[in-house]
Amino acid sequence: MEQEFKISDPRVLKVVAHPLRVRLLGLLRADGPATASELGRAVGESSGSTSYHLRELAKYGFIEEDPGRRDGRERRWRSRHRYTSWDNLEMSASPEGREAVAIMRMRQVAVLGQQVQEFDEDAWDDAWVSAAGLSDGVARMPAAGLREFTERVEALIEDLGARYADAPDAEQVHLWVGGFPRRSTEDER
Repeated sequence: MEQEFKISDPRVLKVVAHPLRVRLLGLLRADGPATASELGRAVGESSGSTSYHLRELAKYGFIEEDPGRRDGRERRWRSRHRYTSWDNLEMSASPEGREAVAIMRMRQVAVLGQQVQEFDEDAWDDAWVSAAGLSDGVARMPAAGLREFTERVEALIEDLGARYADAPDAEQVHLWVGGFPRRSTEDER
């Protein structure tokens, strides 16, 4: 599996911005190869619906048939990349690109909200309950500082993921990184 799928065409970004498609792609990345029927059961959709959306994801290069794991009657699909990225500046060059980025941002926020809602402290031991959560912060920095922050956090995620992948108590952990500039109230006066 390749590391990154870098998108430069807003139409391709819109393909994955569909709510069901982004869920299917996320499941294939997190849980590995699956059939349309398996994914349909996981998301509460018919296999016909999931099959259609899987073919669309395949057509645009997000997923592919899994050649190593054939199911006699049904295709098994796998993700081709660990994650999808795009350049906000490049995408913002057109109205279609700005719209696609805005849709993806809202999809990402929706997934975050769903994960936060689904976290049940009673289902996890004290170490996980203590470690889990969200935080926010505000720091004054230029755009270069925000870019450095993002790059360093991504490198840290890769490092820690590789270091702890085989730990006996390792679990998949959803991690989010984001930063947006904001105008202070002083700037608005």
